[in-house]
Amino acid sequence: MSDHSDERATMIAAGDLQEFAPRGREHCRRHPSALTLQLRRLQPASELCSSDGAAGLVGSLREVTIHERQRESWQLRKGVSDVGEEVDYDEELYVASNMVIWSKGSKNQASTVYKAFTVDSPVLQALWCDFTIPQEKSEKADGSDEVVEKCICILQNSCINVHSIEGKDYIAALPFQVANVWPTKYGLLFERSSSSHDVPPSPPREPLPTMFSMLHPLDEITPLVCKSGAGMFGSARVQYVADYTLRIVFLNAEPSIVMTYDAVQSLHTVWALRRVKPEEQNTVLKFSEQMGTPQHMATSSSLTAHLRSLSKGDSPVGSPFQNYSSIHSQSRSVSSPSMQSRSPSISNMAALSRSHSPALGVHSFSGVQRFNFSSSAQSPKRHSITHSPNSTSSDSFLITETEPIIPELCIDHLWTETVTNMREKNSQASKVFITTDLCGQKFLCFLVESQLQLRCVKFQESNDKSQLIFGSVTNIQAKDAAPVQGIDTLLVLEGSGNLVLYSGVVRVGKVFIPGLPAPSLTMSNQMPRPSTPLDSVSTPSKPLNKHLGPIEEGVLLSPVPELRDTSKIHDSTYIEDCTFQQLGTFIHALRDPVHNRVTLELSNNTMVRITIPEIATSELVKRCLQGIKAILPKEIAVQMLVKWYNAYNAPGGPSYHSEWNLFVTCLMNMMGYNTERLSWTRNLDFEGSLSPVIAPKKARPSETGSDEDWEYLLSSDYHRNFESHPVAKALRLDPLEVLAPKDDFSQSLSLDSSTLLFTHIPAVFFVLHLIYEELKLNSLMGEGIRSLVVVLVQLARDLKLEGYIDYYYRDYPALVKASRQTCIIDQGFMHHPSFFSAEPPSIFQWLSSCLKGEGVQPYPYLPGVCERSKLVVLSVALYILGDENAVSNEASHYLCKITSGQQKQQTEQDDSRCSFSHSTSVSSLAEKLVIWMTNVGFTLRDLESLPFGVALPIRDAIYYCREQPASDWPEAVCLLIGRQDLSKQACEGNLQKGKSSVGPVLSSDIPSGTESEEDEDGMNDMNEEVMSLIWSEDLRVQEVRRLLQSARPVRVNVVQMPEASDHEYIEEKENRLLQLCQRTMALPVGRGMFTLFSYHPVPTEQLPIPKLNLTGRAPPRNTTVDLNSGNIDVPPNMACWASFHNGVAAGLKIAPASQIDSAWIVYNKPKIAELANEYAGFLMALGLNGHLTKLATLNIHDYLTKGHEMTSIGLLLGVSAAKLGTMDMAITRLLSIHIPALLPPTSTELDVPHNVQVAAVIGIGLVYQGTAHRHTAEVLLAEIGRPPGPEMEYCTDRESYSLASGLALGMVCLGHGSNLIGMSDLNVPEQLYQYMVGGHRRFQAGMHREKHKSPSYQIKEGDTINVDVTCPGATLALAMIYLKTNNRSIADWLQAPDTMYLLDFVKPEFLLLRTLARCLILWDDILPNSKWVNSNVPQIIRENSISLHATELPSSEDLSLETLAQAHVYIIAGACLSLGFRFAGSENLAAFKCLYKYATDFLKCLSAPTASITGHYNLETCLSVLLLSLAMVMAGSGNLKVLQLCRFMHKKTGGEMNYGFHLAHHMALGLLFLGGGRYSLSTSNSSIAALLCALYPHFPVHSTDNRYHLQALRHLYVLAAEPRLLTPVDVDSNTPCYALIEVTYKGTQWYAEATEELMAPTLLPELHLLKQIRVKGPRYWELLIDLTKGTNHLKHWCCYFRSILSKGGVLYVKLRAGQLSYKEDPMGWRSLLAQTVTHRNSEAQAFKPEAISAFTSDPALFSFADYFCKPTVNMGQKQEILDLFSSILYECVTQENPEMLPTYIAIDQAVRRLERREMSETFELWQIKLVLEFFSSRSHQERMSRNPNRGLFMNSEFLPVMKCTIDNTLDQWLQAGGDVSLHSYLSGQPTEESQLSMLACFLIYHSVPTPGQLAAGGLEGSTSFSELLLKFKQLNMPVRALLRLAPLLLRNPQSMVL
Repeated sequence: MSDHSDERATMIAAGDLQEFAPRGREHCRRHPSALTLQLRRLQPASELCSSDGAAGLVGSLREVTIHERQRESWQLRKGVSDVGEEVDYDEELYVASNMVIWSKGSKNQASTVYKAFTVDSPVLQALWCDFTIPQEKSEKADGSDEVVEKCICILQNSCINVHSIEGKDYIAALPFQVANVWPTKYGLLFERSSSSHDVPPSPPREPLPTMFSMLHPLDEITPLVCKSGAGMFGSARVQYVADYTLRIVFLNAEPSIVMTYDAVQSLHTVWALRRVKPEEQNTVLKFSEQMGTPQHMATSSSLTAHLRSLSKGDSPVGSPFQNYSSIHSQSRSVSSPSMQSRSPSISNMAALSRSHSPALGVHSFSGVQRFNFSSSAQSPKRHSITHSPNSTSSDSFLITETEPIIPELCIDHLWTETVTNMREKNSQASKVFITTDLCGQKFLCFLVESQLQLRCVKFQESNDKSQLIFGSVTNIQAKDAAPVQGIDTLLVLEGSGNLVLYSGVVRVGKVFIPGLPAPSLTMSNQMPRPSTPLDSVSTPSKPLNKHLGPIEEGVLLSPVPELRDTSKIHDSTYIEDCTFQQLGTFIHALRDPVHNRVTLELSNNTMVRITIPEIATSELVKRCLQGIKAILPKEIAVQMLVKWYNAYNAPGGPSYHSEWNLFVTCLMNMMGYNTERLSWTRNLDFEGSLSPVIAPKKARPSETGSDEDWEYLLSSDYHRNFESHPVAKALRLDPLEVLAPKDDFSQSLSLDSSTLLFTHIPAVFFVLHLIYEELKLNSLMGEGIRSLVVVLVQLARDLKLEGYIDYYYRDYPALVKASRQTCIIDQGFMHHPSFFSAEPPSIFQWLSSCLKGEGVQPYPYLPGVCERSKLVVLSVALYILGDENAVSNEASHYLCKITSGQQKQQTEQDDSRCSFSHSTSVSSLAEKLVIWMTNVGFTLRDLESLPFGVALPIRDAIYYCREQPASDWPEAVCLLIGRQDLSKQACEGNLQKGKSSVGPVLSSDIPSGTESEEDEDGMNDMNEEVMSLIWSEDLRVQEVRRLLQSARPVRVNVVQMPEASDHEYIEEKENRLLQLCQRTMALPVGRGMFTLFSYHPVPTEQLPIPKLNLTGRAPPRNTTVDLNSGNIDVPPNMACWASFHNGVAAGLKIAPASQIDSAWIVYNKPKIAELANEYAGFLMALGLNGHLTKLATLNIHDYLTKGHEMTSIGLLLGVSAAKLGTMDMAITRLLSIHIPALLPPTSTELDVPHNVQVAAVIGIGLVYQGTAHRHTAEVLLAEIGRPPGPEMEYCTDRESYSLASGLALGMVCLGHGSNLIGMSDLNVPEQLYQYMVGGHRRFQAGMHREKHKSPSYQIKEGDTINVDVTCPGATLALAMIYLKTNNRSIADWLQAPDTMYLLDFVKPEFLLLRTLARCLILWDDILPNSKWVNSNVPQIIRENSISLHATELPSSEDLSLETLAQAHVYIIAGACLSLGFRFAGSENLAAFKCLYKYATDFLKCLSAPTASITGHYNLETCLSVLLLSLAMVMAGSGNLKVLQLCRFMHKKTGGEMNYGFHLAHHMALGLLFLGGGRYSLSTSNSSIAALLCALYPHFPVHSTDNRYHLQALRHLYVLAAEPRLLTPVDVDSNTPCYALIEVTYKGTQWYAEATEELMAPTLLPELHLLKQIRVKGPRYWELLIDLTKGTNHLKHWCCYFRSILSKGGVLYVKLRAGQLSYKEDPMGWRSLLAQTVTHRNSEAQAFKPEAISAFTSDPALFSFADYFCKPTVNMGQKQEILDLFSSILYECVTQENPEMLPTYIAIDQAVRRLERREMSETFELWQIKLVLEFFSSRSHQERMSRNPNRGLFMNSEFLPVMKCTIDNTLDQWLQAGGDVSLHSYLSGQPTEESQLSMLACFLIYHSVPTPGQLAAGGLEGSTSFSELLLKFKQLNMPVRALLRLAPLLLRNPQSMVL
């Protein structure tokens, strides 16, 4: 009886009752393919074709519904979020027939279907599984971090589908029938289904393995190995799991264990699941090699049986391990694990038969390669193994080639149930789970339904964490059970239908479910008689039968939802069942526990989901429970928690804010207090029904009330708080006298010593005190501290701890009154823990001692509870004491860890994660501190909630780090120190799109009106925002767009002469248009340069290619002029190369980072044949930006077979450029087909167009660039001088082929100079020299000799070399081979001839090439001045040449002036071009000036009379070369002077200006604005080779001219372009801005290390020249990027910085507070205001808050200025506060620490409160004291001496003023009568109440020792001050405090000698 009433008193109310139905069910009904699939599956074929189709349909529909009910199943788990934060919803996996539905839903049932899968055959099982993909395959050395692939697995009959969240799908075929799949930590585990035919294994056969693992869907399915404990035969055995009686009932990932059930022995066993060790693999594989003899075989099965019966008695581990060795064929070698092959294909196990027809039984395995089961197996009698050679007969049918399958997972025996005598046959666990009790002990629970038992086994990890140790079994009577992980409990459904909560094996209480009737006691009786006496309650001993046979179907009221096997049907239980059915609903099963939610299955077939309430909701109660739990012995802790849980969660329990009061009452009761008699606990308000812990109050008879009510009110907390409230003081309310209730003092209360926690009161008290100290470090927990202190005071008083009482009084003078009830505690039974100290530990006191440099005791701390105290203690130890080891692993000097009584004091050990790698560049303590704090997870939000005094040292460290951060700190550190610019850089060094990351994509923002004109010029995708920053002062970008647009008609302005007829006038206009078109056709090349890499195409749209417009408009009527009118002769195919260039320009807009695939490239192919040339160019462009590698080989072949010349050129060049320097074989083959010289001599002659051959030759050069590949070099060398063939082949445009061969040879041997390995016999340089200067052709040894037997019939060359053809290629080849080698001997070959005779032999143009080649070889001699340029001109020319300015001609007889003049201009042009190469992309000023001077000279020369001698054409060529040189030097800079030159040349369209010159001028213009100012040119060898091809100084005469140089090569400049624009982006507004950066060059032979200031966004110099880049103040926070050193994060800064540049060059910067960006305030005048006020502090008062906008853009500071600093009408005395706030704000802003603003204000407010004598708690005074001590601490003084002008509170009078005010206030109080109360305090007498607060302030501020300490110090008899000084030395009291105490202590102020 008694226990029932007790139980009813402690019921637990469950919350949130909701109807539950799986979400998938509803979705299934609506799923489109649901019905059709089922119909198709269920209808037999015969029925489909029968005439009566309708009946068939109905039949199958009926079938569907029946099947559906049975097949439905689902499982739930706690929601998993991607990021890893806590989420509170369930995820459900629902399976019905062919569908799997994965849905997510939150507490309030708002659910969404996340994925639905439909498969072909019925789903047997669906589950979640995480596969780990080991990362050894990747380059990373630290393969530790494995990638986890979260997947969902769907098991069907013959295969398993795996779908990963990333979207990968795998299908793995299954080689056998699977009974069950289990997800493990490593992958999947399969159980093979054992059909009945297996049971007696046919004599000659061994059992097959029954369990298999698959670690990844692409891996093989491998058998599981098992390692049993030492069995009867001694040592542990390793073998396959091959016992079909062993079934898995449970599998868990963390810890990784498997639970199996042996059907024969009826025992449960637990195994550890782990990866197999190599030696185990070998053992298992060896077993399979050594076969036993056939004689053993016959006995095998009987032996097995014998063994099993034997083992049943003595050893629990006999049976599972039938030796199963023959899964491996007898392959010849034992393979080691390293041989393992992980083929991506589905393994040959798939070859195993899919179908197991019952007839075949086990034999269905036999004929399969993998599982060769020989008839000879080894006898399991391990102790007498005799190995005989394999019998041949059994081996004959084996296929020997198969390799063995290597097992991957192993199960290791851990624990087996003890054998009981009365074990039932079918006692397999139906439900297994792991649960944790409230104290963290783990239990493995399994429910044996047939016994109605829940068996719980306690287990724990061994000390070395290597294995699990299992304890004893506890049985709980249960019908069903489910864990409640959220609150560490489990729910048990008892046989009687009660739902009971357990924690571990401790009963917590019944769960009361609102809305469900509690099972009444009569119900469980057999006959429903209401009069049954309660004692005779019987619970059925047999299980409630769930599986009712078909006979009773009529009786059942509803179908039973779940089928479970129970062996027999008990009639008695059946009747009971019916009783239940009639009497109402009851719970009959629990399922789907997630966190703290669980589903109840009710007997009426509905399901209800309930929530088990939390153990505590308020932070304070949680903390206290956690602390008390940690300190008490485990059993007591569990009991305490159980009591609290019952009290807290009683039905109709308390609301949130009375939780604390309930907790206190509960705790006090458990300690033995009578809370009814204790006045303050009696008055605690519970708001809500009284908890069962406290008996209900006596009902009051009278309605009118009584005097007691008034007293109750007066003694309430509310009244007390109100009395101390400032309002009461302001209203001058008199304090009311409380009449002491009579019974309170008549007898003292004594405690009941029999209660649970009585003996542990000191321990609990100490823990609560530590929690109190911990809460002080969180300024948000003030309310909690006040609540806690009341309990602490009561306990301290009753334990008679004077030190603590005094301590609490000093903290909360208003709360701690002297007159409070005390209770008598019998101290005899007390258990005083070792860690208890009589002196109260105080965190503030500890910090204060540290700051003053006194010795400190270790601070006690509770792991897991006092984390903040630990953090603060260690950070101060590190930063103030300077102990670098404080934060390494051993922290025991400063902390002592306290634990519950059983263990000894432990030193700090679990702190290893705090240790940070010392490789980080930590220079100072501040950096060390900041990095350590980040590692332990301390963030800015934590810092904000620390009290300001404690936070100050940390803020100080942050302040130092913010000034000079290391550029390699992790993101979190940068966030903590407030450098978001750095953290964003760290995480966004990988910007997805260079353009769109910075500001919006501007192409879409063009208003629609202008769109129509602007749309098609191909230049509207540029990043305007950055360009407008680079060139902000003029409209040069628009001008460039105007010059380069080729999509609109040109203006043809021809004046009609009076004498010209109309027809002539039209012809004249068209001729003029033809001239202009020469220019228009040259524009696209320049446009390609300008828009380089500026666009990310949309993969679903074609790339817009602007049309090339060759028409004109003639003013004034704007009539159209067209070339196709037939009035004049227009060259055929004039525009074909122009459209090719147009296509290239369009394609080059695509940025290399874009997402492009093969399909998109093909999708862009135009439908119209006219556009084929553009598409050819587009293909070449895709190769140049690297996308052509994605084009499928099939498509490449397709394009080439079309035989379209342009497409072939574009494709070959593009593919080669994309594979630059890779020696790719496939591409080599592709190119060789187009080069006859590379084909075998016998091959068929292919008719390859000449230009395609040229392109292919250059392609070979690109693919083999820099490789010095011998065969290629040899062929190319011969091809330079390839003679013309007999039948016109190789006769036209030979020059370009020879040049291409030379360029290609140069590329192949690029920069190798004289170290061409293995090519000495080719005599490369000599041969090239011969090609250059001429001479006899050498006989060509080699494979092509027969081709050159007969000379050409058209061209008579004889046997000499045709220098005009071979010279350019050979010259440039020499230049490239010896590039930058400074080889003098080769350079001398290239010297210009210095006699007139020799000069006549060389074409002047070739002099340009020779000079260029010579200078490129002597790279280091090039100097950027005209003296050096002229030094290249031979003396004879220098003396006799006309200067470029001469007006009349000198006369000379023996010298050809023309030759000299032409030689002169070409040599100078060559030297200037080399200057351009040397300083390409450097913006070198000297080089620019020198080149600009020559360019203007040439311009003047053109108009000089002497021009005719030199020849206009030559001068134009040289001028173009100079313009290109200028553009190379100033590449990307958009220099205005060069732009003006280009514009001038753009306007010249008549006369000598041909297509080639226009091409050169507009290329110069394009280079000048390369990539819209984002790109520049590089001077690497590869870049120079590319530029030589692109800028070859012989320009085409007309648009189809490819005689000397293939036009397509002009685009190879792309290979030399590199991104070098650095764009600062303001991290707060995310917009580009200006910032000052300082670039430091490394020293070289020409200049010492130098620094240069640039205003970014700017092009940086080449990175290899730089040492470091820094963002400079004063406006932005400094940031240093050191390009010379590597770091631990990044292999090398330089590479990292390169990647930043290539992704858009975004460098995040952060404005300092009080500064404006350069855009808002270009001259810095508005910010100057800030400087003046800072330096002259007197003006700080005059600072007007409106001015704040002048030097900060932080909205928080604006608002502060608005609300707190702006005066309003009739301010009165508040004006002074406003002025103060203004100056504080001012100081914070100008000193760069706006985050200190709250601290300033807090200090000011605290001091004002002290002045008004309104300090009710001394918390803030402590903080001010810590601040003052910090600034006077030694460590801070040292730092200041090192760095005098920076720091917090630096140049302010604020602190001294505040300190002075406090001193004055306290001194005034002392004089005004405070000394009396101070004296009475020191002598231990009570003080009057009004003085308590100020007294406490005085004691805290002056660190006055407690009376106890004073007494101990023996200060009584002192007579003089000097004596006092000596005695106070031990008490660490400051002298200034002693001066104030001395008069009181000495008792006669006169004797005070100072």
